[in-house]
Amino acid sequence: MRKVMVIAVREYLAAVKSKAFIITILMMPVLMGSGMIAEAFLGDASLDTTDRRIAVVDHSGVLYDELAAAAELRNAIEIYDESSAPAKPKQIAPRFILERVLPAEDVDESYLALSERVRSDELFAFVEIRPDVLESAGDDEQVGVRYFSNAPTYKNVRIWLSNVISASVRQWRFDRSGLDAEKVAWATRETSIDELGLVTRDEATGAIVQAEIVDKIGNVLIPIMLVVLLFMVIMMAAGPLIQSVIEEKMQRISEVLLGCIDPFGWMLGKLLGMVGVSFTIVGVYLGGGLAVAAERGVLDLVPTHLLGWFAAYQVLAVLMYGAVFVGVGAGCSDHREAQTALTPLMVVIMLPMILMESVIREPNSTMATVLSLVPPVTPVLMLARQAVSPGVPMWQPVVGMALVVATTVLCIFAAGRVFRVGVLMQGQGAKFRDMLRWAVKG
Repeated sequence: MRKVMVIAVREYLAAVKSKAFIITILMMPVLMGSGMIAEAFLGDASLDTTDRRIAVVDHSGVLYDELAAAAELRNAIEIYDESSAPAKPKQIAPRFILERVLPAEDVDESYLALSERVRSDELFAFVEIRPDVLESAGDDEQVGVRYFSNAPTYKNVRIWLSNVISASVRQWRFDRSGLDAEKVAWATRETSIDELGLVTRDEATGAIVQAEIVDKIGNVLIPIMLVVLLFMVIMMAAGPLIQSVIEEKMQRISEVLLGCIDPFGWMLGKLLGMVGVSFTIVGVYLGGGLAVAAERGVLDLVPTHLLGWFAAYQVLAVLMYGAVFVGVGAGCSDHREAQTALTPLMVVIMLPMILMESVIREPNSTMATVLSLVPPVTPVLMLARQAVSPGVPMWQPVVGMALVVATTVLCIFAAGRVFRVGVLMQGQGAKFRDMLRWAVKG
């Protein structure tokens, strides 16, 4: 056991002292928040305030004036930052400049000419308001308004047009029908619903504690952050094992080590070293996250009762996936073979992240329950289900943990057999069926 611990300490120190590990630890939060950082640094440089010129073909003969008035109001007030200097306010959005185009007899030729003006950047887009837009019930085959542009990802113009035209058409219909717009708005106003937790009783005083409004962001964001952290720990701790084994094979270090320790002890030392690396990663990120939550006064949103489960899932996941990585590395002769062999395994590792949204949305559904009891994905999916209110019955994480322990033991046993045979192989690497045979027959 002493030799196993020596290898474990050596693997741990070699990992945490490397420049790549330190840079990754420091840069990961920066990379995850790079969008906000980039937006803060770019500031005004990211704003495009170029005028958007829009041609309007108004067949109704009524709505263009409403659009022009709304555009004037927007260009005078809404596109400027109110918090900037009053003498010279900063423009934060482009002006919308409307151009009236009379309906032509040859519609196709007219719209082709307008399209050419858009292609030549003389116009940004053009709009056709059909003659029946005021009377249309909204479910007719002919759409009341058509928007033509070669910039489909820029939606601000289309959204603004939709809001203004809808409001104008609605007011026109109120005026013609004789209905009071304010009374109709009051009668059709939607009723809001506040989402609260449950009423509880204080165990110390016996007083009834009123339910509080549910923090939807915290109830979804915190589980996602825990799951992402666990996934990141698995990849950062277990992933390098395959590279380590291949390098030791290629440099003939493995032959020296096998003269001092048996293959299983060598592999176990590597796995324990990576478990230590995983605790280092979790200590940095989770400790920093808890400190920030305490400073912000939102520590109550963090499910601290799950930290023990998190640690257990983390250890078992690193051991389980790490053992498979080590076995694959022992059977491969170079990094290219290892990448090919890892493709099926990466699909399994990524599966919880693909299913996470559905599991968090309905944590107690039959699908989520069954999937969280499948050992390869149990650590991630069961943790996600436990972090989402109202939680899961205690028997489910207990059974899931037992299945993961059994699977981890099986993976370590099988990987030990593959490692023993493959670690001294040179030249062409083993195929998948060869590694499977070694795992079964030894």
